[in-house]
Amino acid sequence: MQHQVVSREDWLSARKAHLAREKAFTRQRDALSAERRALPWVRVDKDYAFEGQGGRLTLADLFGGNSQLVIYHFMFGPGWTEGCPGCSFLADHFDGANLHLKHHDVSLVAVSRAPYAEFQPFRKRMGWDFAWVSSEGCAFNDDFHVSPSPAERAARRYDYNYEMHDGEGGEMPGFSVFYRNEAGEIFHTYSTYARGGDLLIGANNFLDMMPKGRNETTIMDWMRHHDRYEDKPAATGASEPAPASACCG
Repeated sequence: MQHQVVSREDWLSARKAHLAREKAFTRQRDALSAERRALPWVRVDKDYAFEGQGGRLTLADLFGGNSQLVIYHFMFGPGWTEGCPGCSFLADHFDGANLHLKHHDVSLVAVSRAPYAEFQPFRKRMGWDFAWVSSEGCAFNDDFHVSPSPAERAARRYDYNYEMHDGEGGEMPGFSVFYRNEAGEIFHTYSTYARGGDLLIGANNFLDMMPKGRNETTIMDWMRHHDRYEDKPAATGASEPAPASACCG
């Protein structure tokens, strides 16, 4: 992209005009966030069983001592040896945020359908500390539409990102948010999928300020597991189970 080169005075004039639009966008985003928080809730009555480091966990257990819970639906299916590259890119941002979230009434947990033991080597390889549990054997992924249910697979038509899609489908990413009141009741308050979690990818927010922007032909085509960049030693393991574009397309 060719850019006009101007005087400092002309640049400042253009920058101030753009600043007015940035401020308008910020106010619009604040209003949208308030609208999101005002959405109705759904009571969660189903018992979901997860597996963590200490064994069986309920959905209530995932809250810890907090009243708010955000779950990242991490694409790591049974039999995989490494996680989706796009999910891994996003998850690289979790531990930094979690230094603060856990002290502000928010618990952050990743959930994958693979058995718990299957993603521990990858977690160790990535050096992550955030909570990550398995939903193997329960309907959690089906109910929150990040894995097609057996019926959807049979029909070759599945629900993802609030739309029906043709095909067998597979593991897909997303965030789901829950609230637990003082009586112990749990409510589902929000879920977002595909590019809905894009704002949480801090590296992309840096790139959006750069002259070249995200500099990609397809979504995150440049991105790798953080130990697979050319200036890092090559990681051992199987080939990537899903392209990055499958995570956030």
